[in-house]
Amino acid sequence: MITVLVRVTHGPEALAATLSALVPAVAEGLVGDAVILADRQDDILAKVADAAGATLILAEPGSWIDGARVARRDWLLCLDDGDIPQEGWIRVLDRFVALSKPEQGLARMRRRRAGVMSGALTNLFAGSKVRGGDLVHRRVLMNEVRASMPVRLSATIERDPLFG
Repeated sequence: MITVLVRVTHGPEALAATLSALVPAVAEGLVGDAVILADRQDDILAKVADAAGATLILAEPGSWIDGARVARRDWLLCLDDGDIPQEGWIRVLDRFVALSKPEQGLARMRRRRAGVMSGALTNLFAGSKVRGGDLVHRRVLMNEVRASMPVRLSATIERDPLFG
């Protein structure tokens, strides 16, 4: 099982879109819990998180580390609100988690932007900095283990066009 970390920058509607896309992964047993990272108090975000059974925390803008500290699982799927994993992602992530060691601890989903696939050069130059769409081991995120370059997963993630 994995924990999903969702950074909120677009608000409760974008968060709800991302959380609803995770329901099949909960049913399949891949996602065990979710942590919502917000940079300010927001009653509506709190209601969305509560309705989804997620933990809402205040976090530094752009940071994943605060979420990693409260996550219940070692493998963390990092998403930004408005991210929507596409068909087949559950099987791909489940297999990676089952077969990988913490040292292999960074995998990157392919990102589709504006109807086209994000180029391999973008992924190459992004290096090992964790970003939305990455599956990362907690020890890598907490800088306890250094990961090699990200493994490129065959799973795809898109942005909901309303939250571009």
